[in-house]
Amino acid sequence: MQTTASPIAPRLAMTPLAAAVAAMLGAGASPGAFAQGAGPIEEFLVTASRRETTVQELPFNIAALSGETLERQRLTNLIEFSRSVPGLTVVDQGSRAAALMTVRGLNVVSVNDSQFLGNTSGETVATYLGEIPLYVDFRMKDMERVEVLLGPQGTLYGAGTLGGAVRYIPKQPDVQAVEFAAHGDFYSLAHSSGTGYDADMTVNVPIVEDKLAFRAAVGRYDDPGFIDYPYLVREPGVSNPQPDLTNPADVAANLYGVKDADWEQTTSGRVALLWQASENVQATFNYYFQEQEVGARNVNHRHAFGTGPYESGHRFLEPNDRENSLFSVEVVADLGFAELTSATGVAEYDQLGQRDQTDLLLSLDYGYEMFPAFSAFTRDASHEERFNQELRLVSQGNGPWGWIAGLYHNDFELDATSDEFTPGYPEFKGWSPPTGDLEYTQYARQRLTEQALYGEVSRQITERLELALGGRWFRFDDDRFFSVELPFYEAGESRGNVADDDGFLGKINASYRFSDNVVGYVTLSEGYRIGGVNPLPPCPEPLPGAMVCALPHEVQFEPDRTTNFEVGMHAALGEGGLSLDAAVYTIDWDDIQTVARAENGNVPITINGRDARSRGLELALRGRLAQHWSFSAGYAYNDAKLTEDAPGLVDRQDAFAGDRLAGTPEHQGSFYVAYTRPLASGWTLDAAYGFTATSDVLTKVGLRANGETLGGYTVHNASLGLSKDRWSATLYADNLTDKFVETAVRTDPAMIYDMNGFRLRSYFRNVLRPRSVGVEFRYRFGD
Repeated sequence: MQTTASPIAPRLAMTPLAAAVAAMLGAGASPGAFAQGAGPIEEFLVTASRRETTVQELPFNIAALSGETLERQRLTNLIEFSRSVPGLTVVDQGSRAAALMTVRGLNVVSVNDSQFLGNTSGETVATYLGEIPLYVDFRMKDMERVEVLLGPQGTLYGAGTLGGAVRYIPKQPDVQAVEFAAHGDFYSLAHSSGTGYDADMTVNVPIVEDKLAFRAAVGRYDDPGFIDYPYLVREPGVSNPQPDLTNPADVAANLYGVKDADWEQTTSGRVALLWQASENVQATFNYYFQEQEVGARNVNHRHAFGTGPYESGHRFLEPNDRENSLFSVEVVADLGFAELTSATGVAEYDQLGQRDQTDLLLSLDYGYEMFPAFSAFTRDASHEERFNQELRLVSQGNGPWGWIAGLYHNDFELDATSDEFTPGYPEFKGWSPPTGDLEYTQYARQRLTEQALYGEVSRQITERLELALGGRWFRFDDDRFFSVELPFYEAGESRGNVADDDGFLGKINASYRFSDNVVGYVTLSEGYRIGGVNPLPPCPEPLPGAMVCALPHEVQFEPDRTTNFEVGMHAALGEGGLSLDAAVYTIDWDDIQTVARAENGNVPITINGRDARSRGLELALRGRLAQHWSFSAGYAYNDAKLTEDAPGLVDRQDAFAGDRLAGTPEHQGSFYVAYTRPLASGWTLDAAYGFTATSDVLTKVGLRANGETLGGYTVHNASLGLSKDRWSATLYADNLTDKFVETAVRTDPAMIYDMNGFRLRSYFRNVLRPRSVGVEFRYRFGD
């Protein structure tokens, strides 16, 4: 496979929304009385443009939350964080596996099981941990800030991206101050019989003043879970997985239950050593780790099997263990004319999990349903290693010219196995295979190499007008080997495939300072996602009965790309008491990649669809209402649809131009208000209330292939706290009304049927986390 990206070109005339933003830019209105007497809102520096600046100075759309804001609003993971960022969506499928993350509606994947994601978030959004591109749903502890860049950013960052990037920026070791902080959060969870806690500790110690400092943060999260599993098979291959549920004795003889099976235990942390080698050279050595154990999925089977809203109908527990680690070295050198940054990272990931596979095998109609005690499970294991190297030069000085130049290299290796067991089935058939109950086994290996050269050149045309031009050349080589064996049928296949691609992306940006407090911009930028091959052997001809394989059109998938046109503004109004960020955009998405199922074996594969377009609006407000009051609010509107007919796009069914894309709401909003007041006793009172709201989402593009609409919902949070000197205590309630919401599905209602007495349970729904009520304590000590 060899393609070359075409040059960028404008594809959209000015929309009414863009005209409205342009009118705001030109007006430059300043509601001076908005926060009279309240003082300016707090600003902090961001580095999204690879230079230290404020959000108001940037010529593109960005959401940034400081570490203090993350703590105050108790935003500890991507799902919670995304609800407060207009334009960013994370499908809530619990913590058992990776979560699908999208920006600006760029998703055609069905809102389905997240198993196919592996150790990614769907690859439309890049995720950075410090300076290293790496996906980890890292618990947000000891963070300086988190930044979300909306729109393709391939001329600023090494990792390619279709739609945007999320950057975790941890606090750096301090070479002057001794610091210590401890945090404990203890809570009860509705519909759970247990209690949970979230505790962490941070320490900073200067070893050699102004030269060497050590910083460490470690935390433990223990969640009790809230989903019961009352239908677990007592002895697989012997017990009846579907006894007479009206007969308690029959149920007890064949099944057992586990309360709160979807528990989670996560240990995470970071150790860092900063060395100020000289006045102009600084090196930071980091080690990140996160070990996560999850007991089961947070799903119900109330539609497929008549369970309660917080009960699963699975026959087997589905635990999953994941371990992530990253060692990085980040060196920054002031060369006078430019700042040189070298970021080197070595990462490893290990995963081990188990899944109930009964329903998939029954649905294949291979005769398994003839065995009355039939049940099956799969054990998955994978190991990843990744090496990243990025070199970047950023010009310094106050002249009219500015530039950024970068070199990026990534080596990725994956080894994964999947073993499927059918207990008791060989004995039922009178077989004695040497593999015992092992019915299916798959091994996959991938070796991926990526390189990129990227950069931007900017020119201050006038005191108010600045123009920038950027580009990115990239190349990748993807080498995969996979083998599949079906021991019961003495069938198997092994094969290796390779894919490669190279091309060029571009970016044009213009920004204009209408006043000291209002900056507007126009951007045209491109994004890209690599193609590759699917981890299945090609089907032979003729096909020898039962076999898991790929038809000719299922072997390879092509790259997809985006072209983003955006008009936006950043404004500080009301004497600094109010900030406004606004953007309107249109994104053309070509050769979209999506997840499908192989015709032979029904396993997940990646295919290409046709084209789509996403248009929308993003607004963010922050301000001080009075001396003691502050607020933040966000809103996003997104209209994402296919622009061409797409044969076979949705579970082998056709989709058509105008069909709405899946997984992203058209409307998304959030509001947060806080009241802070010093008391006469020396204590400070803090009270806060917030809500996040989302409109409905489609589970499949255009509701094709039995797609469904998942209704929108609003979640309310509230807190009340006291603080004095180094101590603080906060009483809080998240999901205050205990809202019951089903956030995602697996398969569709067409999979609810009986097969020779077995009620299929492959259709289930994920459940929103119920009400959590807790108390949080913090202690801080520092020079």
